[in-house]
Amino acid sequence: MSSDDIPFPASESPFRSGPTDRDQAPQFVLPLVLHLEKTDPPARTDALRTAARAVLTILADERSLGDGAWAEAMRDWQDARIRKVVRRARGAEWRKAAALDGITVTGEDGAEVRVFPPIPLDGWPKELAKLQVSGTDLEDPEPPAAPDLSGPVLWLNPEVDMSAGKTMAQVGHGAQLAWWELSGTERKAWREAGFPLSVATPGAARWRELTESGLPVVRDAGFTEIAPGSCTVIADHPALRR
Repeated sequence: MSSDDIPFPASESPFRSGPTDRDQAPQFVLPLVLHLEKTDPPARTDALRTAARAVLTILADERSLGDGAWAEAMRDWQDARIRKVVRRARGAEWRKAAALDGITVTGEDGAEVRVFPPIPLDGWPKELAKLQVSGTDLEDPEPPAAPDLSGPVLWLNPEVDMSAGKTMAQVGHGAQLAWWELSGTERKAWREAGFPLSVATPGAARWRELTESGLPVVRDAGFTEIAPGSCTVIADHPALRR
């Protein structure tokens, strides 16, 4: 499957918690590494936005398409479960990670996330394998600004509690679902604009409205932190609103 394909029916979703044919394919993971210095951690919301933009950036990169250098790995990853793992690095660890083949995306407020081509579940390069994966949490020093409702918004389930690292993976899933739903023209416009997007947590009533809106929904497979089938993110893009 290429990154230009139509999205999947619910029964074939790569995020579905129950067994699917995708489980029979070789399994890959998309690594993301957050630059996290002890003395200057990024704001949580900026890290979430940047992770989502990093996923979109690699999906749209020429190396991920056609005969590009990453295209085979991207196809293999998207033919199986869509797994993303967020790790953190600082100092020399970050410099070593940044030297590997990948893309660093910088957020509006300075958050840095580097995304790498997919790798086999047991095929982590040594520079990334030793990075910590659990316990990554962040705070917003000030209340986040209201989301820009004229543009794409990734809505977080107000009833599901996740670490920052887990949430970064989930908003990456949401951004990817939105990308799959868009036409080629709509993707081009989003890419050329620099993938603007907001991440926000709605109130309970608004969340219920969103779940009934027909917008793409991420239902987590339950590998870490939360129960299988949990609805974590709704991907709201102006072109997808009915």
